[in-house]
Amino acid sequence: KNKMGGDCLNTGCVPSKALIRSAQILNYFKRAKEFGFDELPVKVDFSKVMERVQKVIQQVAPHDSVERYSSLGVECIQGEAKLLSPYEIEVNGRVLTTKNIVIATGASPLIPSIPGLADVSYLTSDNVWNLRELPNRLVVIGGGSIGCELAQSFARFGSSVSIVEMGPRIMIREDEDVSTFISDTFKRESISVLTSHKALRVTSEKILICDFQGSEVAIPFDEILVALGRKANVKGFGLENLNIEISPTGMIVADEFLRTTNYPNIYVCGDVTGPYQFTHTASHQAWYVAVNSLFSPFKKYKVDYRVIPWCTFTDPEVARVGLNEIEANSKKVPHQVTKYGIEDLDRAITEGEAHGFVKVLTPPGSDKVLGATIVGYHAGDIIAEYVAAMKHGFGLNKLLGTIHIYPTLAEANKSAAGIWKKANIPKKALAFLFRFHAWRRSN
Repeated sequence: KNKMGGDCLNTGCVPSKALIRSAQILNYFKRAKEFGFDELPVKVDFSKVMERVQKVIQQVAPHDSVERYSSLGVECIQGEAKLLSPYEIEVNGRVLTTKNIVIATGASPLIPSIPGLADVSYLTSDNVWNLRELPNRLVVIGGGSIGCELAQSFARFGSSVSIVEMGPRIMIREDEDVSTFISDTFKRESISVLTSHKALRVTSEKILICDFQGSEVAIPFDEILVALGRKANVKGFGLENLNIEISPTGMIVADEFLRTTNYPNIYVCGDVTGPYQFTHTASHQAWYVAVNSLFSPFKKYKVDYRVIPWCTFTDPEVARVGLNEIEANSKKVPHQVTKYGIEDLDRAITEGEAHGFVKVLTPPGSDKVLGATIVGYHAGDIIAEYVAAMKHGFGLNKLLGTIHIYPTLAEANKSAAGIWKKANIPKKALAFLFRFHAWRRSN
């Protein structure tokens, strides 16, 4: 009913990564002396930065356009649709009859019921792209992926940024060493990280009042950005009339074939059903939905969520696949932790990005990868090797035996595998080799 490409193209992944890239380039100017240059002054024109974001959207838009899909044989109808029955949809006064329906309505920013918030022009990940003037003081409510990415970018452009997080640390889903690393990075970049701060109210003078350990803290702002996650779009198009089941978290309940529990011919896909709200998982689900709807009842495939990677595009990036220490401990999964510090990696040193780490979880005494977390430059790219290992069942021994180009960032994976190998060499084999080479030296 709105723009083709949905959230990812217009208000999500594409514009945010374009903004992050501009902020990263500006940060390199600030670090000029590290790379052998005299100080390079640069004037920030925030309106031009935001114009570039829109140009990037326009450049990617043909991939998701009506024209492209029409050329592939898809009839694209733009309008607001409503479910009339399990087999009928009305749009623009036209009733479409079909054997199968796919609901892929996405999600919207979650807005908390903070008194006074509605009385100020708050920002979300949907409308922040309309800004053309850089706010002097920006408050970000929420220390998750969206909040952290945007907070760092705006701080690099010159805003005085405060992150307000109710929990004890930012990026709460990640291990504590990850949160600490990113938090320390933010503090070095003059971002105020206010954890254990609960937003109480917003005043008409644009002041956020928070509770911190029983005392009220006042945080003035020019703009306030709400980044507390996203809620599924489940209202306004007829789900209620069909009594389609909604979960306690507000998402459409789906079975293992991505069908609604009420109607086996109505499928769901993407953020509206979860359990992961990522573009790549929506795309993953789309394959199952397409195949199952086209070939059911002759052939059906259960959706596979065993290996789901994701990345927070802060600088440095935080990428993860599988279990981290928090999850392994909570699920009582026996595990061994192997950690490699990227400050030792030759390519990272030459890039001026020698910081971060690779952390791999394996069963005790086994090279099987249970999960991996990477904090570092291009972590979202480097982690692909661990995603492949988990998906196709090869372990750290195979990874260690694979030739990696020197010098590359991907060598960090091989180095981590080498640390695991060193820690797991059989003691009996070492004792035998000691005696064997002692014998050779004596003969």
